[in-house]
Amino acid sequence: MGDDRPLEGRVALVAGATRGAGRAIAVELGRKGATVYATGRTTRSARSEMGRPETIEETAELVEAAGGAGIAVQVDHLEPERVKALVERIDTEQGRLDVLVNDIWGGDVYLTEFGRRLWEHDLEQGMRMLRLGIDTHVTTSHFALPLMIRRPGALVVEMTDGTTEFNAGYRADAGLFYDLVKTSVQRLAKAQAHELRDHGGAAVAVTPGWLRSEAMLEVFGVTEENWRDAVDKEPHFAISESPALVGRGVAALAADPRAGLWTGRTVSSGHLAKVYGLTDADGSRPDAWRYISEVQYPGREADTTGYR
Repeated sequence: MGDDRPLEGRVALVAGATRGAGRAIAVELGRKGATVYATGRTTRSARSEMGRPETIEETAELVEAAGGAGIAVQVDHLEPERVKALVERIDTEQGRLDVLVNDIWGGDVYLTEFGRRLWEHDLEQGMRMLRLGIDTHVTTSHFALPLMIRRPGALVVEMTDGTTEFNAGYRADAGLFYDLVKTSVQRLAKAQAHELRDHGGAAVAVTPGWLRSEAMLEVFGVTEENWRDAVDKEPHFAISESPALVGRGVAALAADPRAGLWTGRTVSSGHLAKVYGLTDADGSRPDAWRYISEVQYPGREADTTGYR
């Protein structure tokens, strides 16, 4: 195990690795030497209800290209038997599981009805969002944790949206269902931190900032190469970050033998970047949640000076 490959011999499961933060985390874990099981519903022969073109096979190939071992497995994490079979396969093939990243979501553009109150929001879509964003995480941890606690040092990462302080207020812009999902997974991290304590494990909730996921780039009609063109349409988009930042942050956390110090907490990609000396793909270090809280939400003029 070298300094540049501290996760050599370690096994990770990134549940929800088809695109966005999940894909970037899988790649960066692989870059540090891990064997990464990348799961999701969309493959080259089948698409999920989201209708996105990104596939788990592409993610596994990117993991391989980064120097890790990538294994794509099609799994709907709402189906307990599928998740159980996945964990049994990991046990058979690897005999261990060191890192679990619960990044399953699927409710961003497709299900979220921004600005609508509970009684205005489509109930079926809202309940579907809860199932995709909460039930999947609980189901995956239920089956994965017995394998993980065989060795001390297990790490569970619950992917959320928003810091503890920010989510202490109600996410009225996104609505009740979105708010419930993102605060619930923070609570899941706290609960799992408690339950893993006696087994030498840790659980941490991690939030990216304003993420330039594939879907977000499409919303603004830009690519990662020319994303700054969207600032003319939305000036605060200047604080956005590529998925690489949170990917690097989670990988650094997974490689840190003192990761247990973070257990039960919610941390942002910007904070992890500062602690571990990381930068985004463009060399900057955006601190999105501080910016959103201090500049964007108070209605101040967009200015990222001192925030990236």
